[in-house]
Amino acid sequence: MSNKHNHKNRVDNEPKAVDNDDIEINDVADEESVDVEAAKEMAQEELDEVEKLRKELDDTKAQLEKEKKEYLFLMAEFDNFRKRTLKEKSELIKNGGESAMKGLLPIIDDFERSIQAINESSDASSIKEGVELIYNKFVKYLEQNGVTAIPTEKGTDFDTELHEAVTLFPAGDDSLKGKIIDTVQKGYKLHDKVIRHAKVVVGQ
Repeated sequence: MSNKHNHKNRVDNEPKAVDNDDIEINDVADEESVDVEAAKEMAQEELDEVEKLRKELDDTKAQLEKEKKEYLFLMAEFDNFRKRTLKEKSELIKNGGESAMKGLLPIIDDFERSIQAINESSDASSIKEGVELIYNKFVKYLEQNGVTAIPTEKGTDFDTELHEAVTLFPAGDDSLKGKIIDTVQKGYKLHDKVIRHAKVVVGQ
């Protein structure tokens, strides 16, 4: 009986064998748990990135819509400006000469009085004086409106920008070569713009 009891104690005291399958299952479970957590984190990161991109897209759409409205507004403003400019230009062309024409009316009155005086008077000197007064008044009016005669006095240098040579004439004097000898028709400038070239005879 003593031997049986000793044998039982030896069996109880022997270390139990470890089941390798249980260890492997536990390791796999731990690995799967880690993989799931990593997948969750990765999925969340992707969702955050998608949300960020969606917000950027919405902001871009809003900005484009704002710029589109501003563009349409500017186009409408430009169209209105163009219409106003065309209207003002049309009115300027139509009415721009009004002031100039009104200024000529007193001179026409003077001409009519002069014609009447010619018919009623035989005094040539007074008629000549009246015509000269009208002429001087007209020239002064032109000058007040920027119209001036182009210089064509004898001996003036010929300038193709201002003069038109209708003929060349032997100068007889070397100092008159290339110079104006005579004026066939006076020329005029409006401010700095030539509106009619002076027709002249040039020495050669």
